Amino acid sequence: MKKTYEDAEKALAGVLTDDLTIAAGGFGLCGIPENLIAAVVNSNIKNITIVGNNAGVDDFGMGLLLKNRQVKKVIASYVGENKEFERQVLAGELELELNPQGTLAERLRAGGAGIPGFFTRTAAGTKLAEGKETKVFDGTDYVMETGIKADVSIVKAWKGDPEGNLVYRKTARNFNPMIATCGKICVAEVEELVGVGELDPDQIHTPGIYVNRIFQGHNYEKRIEFPTTAESDTKGVSVGRELMAQRAAKELKDGFYVNLGIGIPTLVANHVPENIDITLQSENGLLGIGPFPEQSEIDADLINAGKQTISANTGASFFSSAESFAMIRGGHVDISILGGLEVGANGDLANFMVPGKMIKGPGGAMDLVSGVKRVVVLLEHTAKDGSPKILDECSLPVTGKNVVDLIITDLCVFEVLPDGQGLKLLELHAGVSLDDVVAKTGCQFSM
Repeated sequence: MKKTYEDAEKALAGVLTDDLTIAAGGFGLCGIPENLIAAVVNSNIKNITIVGNNAGVDDFGMGLLLKNRQVKKVIASYVGENKEFERQVLAGELELELNPQGTLAERLRAGGAGIPGFFTRTAAGTKLAEGKETKVFDGTDYVMETGIKADVSIVKAWKGDPEGNLVYRKTARNFNPMIATCGKICVAEVEELVGVGELDPDQIHTPGIYVNRIFQGHNYEKRIEFPTTAESDTKGVSVGRELMAQRAAKELKDGFYVNLGIGIPTLVANHVPENIDITLQSENGLLGIGPFPEQSEIDADLINAGKQTISANTGASFFSSAESFAMIRGGHVDISILGGLEVGANGDLANFMVPGKMIKGPGGAMDLVSGVKRVVVLLEHTAKDGSPKILDECSLPVTGKNVVDLIITDLCVFEVLPDGQGLKLLELHAGVSLDDVVAKTGCQFSM
């Protein structure tokens, strides 16, 4: 059966109709099927359910489908910086089913593997677990999640052949391998279509059995969501945020595998002690730091996090997002340093939404706080209106319950004591008084 087609429009001919569920590969703007997305936009089909890690940005990627009002529902992990996406959700114009990033990757993998459901401790006790079956294994709550199947999968690879075999490049692998398997029909676009036998069988990431149609794409933009340079890395960063990053870097130990969240935590990489070696782990499928020339295929936040003080690591490896979260859920990552909106005295963390005002989505945070060995949260001690962010209990929807080990703010450092014993003040930053911390903290603490 012939699988090769001339272009995206021909590859999708006879496939697109209203009310489809379309799963699209990519992570942010990295590794997205640009030609296929454009063809779906031009088709003007309506009432689509789209499945993917996120929905691009306002004027690029899957965001174009939202802008064109072709989408009725999104199943995703992260709203990201797509303002139109967020606006439609808050206005009730779009249905959104949020998933933790690792759970989404595994649901897609399960759907393609014929596994109807599985249990994960990610999101247990949170809003995203409401209405789902839970069971206790070894004294820990686990949430039942179902596999995802799509009508059509659209993916992008670096190279492919007429049999449909695919090879992805670096972090552009991300969600593409799982999404390639979960559709009734999978259409793949590749940067280079080679002859049968030209791909090394030992290097193929997606075997051709999963791919129904394939074509060579063109005019790839490969945008980066947040391009950064060494000069812009710390531009506009407050003294307090820089101080938090410096203090957090002291929690890193030689040989640690480390995951850094977006925002303030990315600055931690600029302050890694010179006498230790660490390895960064990124949810989009990268372990290690090295001189990667193809920056358009590296997550922009990872570039920001790793480009300055950590020496080149020639032992880097790339893998899918499903593999990335297997590392995280399996407890193989030593420490996660991430931001927060609120932290409770019992170690609860809230960092993914403000109901009615802001929705960013859990991204990988729910998986990280439930799977890594140690969780450090960086946040400014108070909100813009002066209200405390460290409380007896979080007022916002929680990302994880009893998960935080250490809190670092622009005023001080708190340890979260085990078994609900509350917070212990470990350090005051220079120039900060105890009275100031007491006045600005929404719960009691010991010393």
